Amino acid sequence: MSTNKPDRSAGREPPLPPSSKSIGANGLKQTPANRALNPEMTPHEVFRKRAVKRRAFYADRRHLVFNDPVEDALRFLKKHEIEVDCIVTSPPFYGQRDYGFEGQIGLEKHPREYIKRLMQVFDLCLPVLKKTGSLWVNLGDTYWSGKGATKSGEKKQPARRFGIRPQDKPGDGIWTKPKQLLLVPHRFAIAMQDAGWLVRNDNVWIKPNPIPDQVRDRCSISHEYVFHFTKERWYYFNRHIVGREMPSGSTMPPLDTWQIPPSRGAKGHKAAFSEELVRIPVLATTPPQGIVLDPFAGSGTTLGFASKHGFRSIAIDMKPEYCEQTVKLLKGVSSGD
Repeated sequence: MSTNKPDRSAGREPPLPPSSKSIGANGLKQTPANRALNPEMTPHEVFRKRAVKRRAFYADRRHLVFNDPVEDALRFLKKHEIEVDCIVTSPPFYGQRDYGFEGQIGLEKHPREYIKRLMQVFDLCLPVLKKTGSLWVNLGDTYWSGKGATKSGEKKQPARRFGIRPQDKPGDGIWTKPKQLLLVPHRFAIAMQDAGWLVRNDNVWIKPNPIPDQVRDRCSISHEYVFHFTKERWYYFNRHIVGREMPSGSTMPPLDTWQIPPSRGAKGHKAAFSEELVRIPVLATTPPQGIVLDPFAGSGTTLGFASKHGFRSIAIDMKPEYCEQTVKLLKGVSSGD
């Protein structure tokens, strides 16, 4: 009895080798996901445009610092076709700080107006961020009190004791009731979803030693959120550089809970970023020679970290003192200090 099996390949053409057009420079098949891992680099020339250098508070071959209202600076970047790979920022939180500027973000009468203002800013970020880019936004929450100016002896940061805050005024009885947690971060994230952004994570920043809440009828707050948004389904993300190495040798993505001590006593700034907080956003979603933007740059932590790791960067801030602090930080990094 014959054991020969029929040749089921008879009459078939042999498989063709992969087309060179389907293989990218990184050796990966040119799927949408793999193309996103090799984004086109924004030319270095954008940092040397005469109009850009003229407008900037500070400019060198790798960094730009703008001392402007955030909306004006973003429109300027769009006009000059400057695209960034990664935006990492922490806008002023609702009702938490007074930075001394008329029309500043964070002191709107109602949290709905605050979220609307944030949306105006991030709408302007859309054309500045590459299709393969990521936006990371750190936001904390607050309560509505409705009590008027505080009369308690509570030992809070002096920066938060700036008179009557928006949440100290009478509320609308819906969002803004006394003792109500406003849920500002997630209301903002839902508004971003409605505007077409993809919400990839609501990462939780856990503070191991938070400033204690002197309250008697609720838990003390010890966390903030760092939302990860993208414009497209496929985007640049390098999990290997920030991931968790498993015993098997494989690399798993980082967790969405980050236990990081807050930055204490940052010179000249009331609410400074912790450098460790920007590590995963910058390293995971910025390709080599990519550009990192912080539209609320403050003390310049994001730019300093990006510069240390070889990335180009752009800062925007309203206060000249913060811009000076950012420039000093960048010069220190470049000189090896």
